[in-house]
Amino acid sequence: MPNQQPVWTPSPERVEAANLTAFRAAAETRWQRSLPDYAALHAWSVAHPEEFWVSLWQGDGTDTGVIGSRGETALVDGHRMPGARWFPEARLNFAQNLLRSRDASDAVVFWGEDRVKRRLSHGDLYRAVARFAAALRAEGVVAGDRVAAYMPNLPETIIAMLAASSIGAIFSSASPDFGAQGVVDRFGQIEPKVLVACDGYHYGGKTIHVLGRLSEILAQLPSVQRVVIVPYVQQAHDLASVRGARLYAHFVAPFGHCEEIEFAPLPFDHPLYILY
Repeated sequence: MPNQQPVWTPSPERVEAANLTAFRAAAETRWQRSLPDYAALHAWSVAHPEEFWVSLWQGDGTDTGVIGSRGETALVDGHRMPGARWFPEARLNFAQNLLRSRDASDAVVFWGEDRVKRRLSHGDLYRAVARFAAALRAEGVVAGDRVAAYMPNLPETIIAMLAASSIGAIFSSASPDFGAQGVVDRFGQIEPKVLVACDGYHYGGKTIHVLGRLSEILAQLPSVQRVVIVPYVQQAHDLASVRGARLYAHFVAPFGHCEEIEFAPLPFDHPLYILY
């Protein structure tokens, strides 16, 4: 019979210092319930989900609470699935909650295979998002618009997503290894206003250029008003053949002074991503 013993068990001191322990104790006090252990905590979360999620939103006993206005109601029609509505009066912003830190610690550590290495601190990331968000607003992007990325996993992809989310725009992405028709099949459904695209990517020690596909893609995406090109595999580009194209640096340059983000307060169920 296989060994049923845990591979590792935390010490009593570590359990006592854990966020979950602090959360459990605060929930006991708030709701006047006995929650002596994890099993009791889990059972309470299932039997009384409104209480559990209010405590989680507030970050009871921890500093992990949600930034935003919760409203008075936690759950409507909780017995319906689907049909239950969580925090119907709430207003918050996803990007604001992710960007709450602005210190010098690492937010993004990026390796593009063994060719490119970059780090962004939380402060760097916040400022980059502030500038990209201001540039998107200048292009007329508002809540509910779509911002699409034809990008690999670059820091600029994260920046674009957070900037779109800060406004309430809906973000979508497609990998640059997709052919033109694969991109059109996806983005054609959502009609993006802004498209962020790379010039290429590295894979398996090779460099693959993708700018040549953009004109074909854009010919079938009439909704796109602006294309933002991220130079990843080379720095100099002639973008005359790409409709509405600007290099990333030129797109954000007029907003280099921006240090703050105007976060749009959004409903709890406001759409964030469209993923394929």
